[in-house]
Amino acid sequence: MGSGDLLRCEIEDTKDDQFGNKVRVVKCHGKLVTETTNKLRETVKPLLPEGGRIVIDLGDVEHLDSSGLGALVSLKASAVKQGLCILEFANITPRILQLFRITKLQEMLSS
Repeated sequence: MGSGDLLRCEIEDTKDDQFGNKVRVVKCHGKLVTETTNKLRETVKPLLPEGGRIVIDLGDVEHLDSSGLGALVSLKASAVKQGLCILEFANITPRILQLFRITKLQEMLSS
């Protein structure tokens, strides 16, 4: 099984939010680990300059390691730095939420 089989990301355009911002949902399926972080970055990075809201749906992520966590933090920091979009995380599983708490990143990643 190649690393490309470990994570699949789908971009879904949804209706604009109440403020008129374009909303895109990036649904992640599989494992967000060292071998797959580039897949997530390659999917999300091009969306950042377009602005609006980007929601990364983690509901079907079965495993997240420190590299995966680093990728989420990096993407959030890039979104904040550019100031053009709001990057959010949705459907955070209890296991991933616990990892956010342990690493004291819950507030940063939840805001």
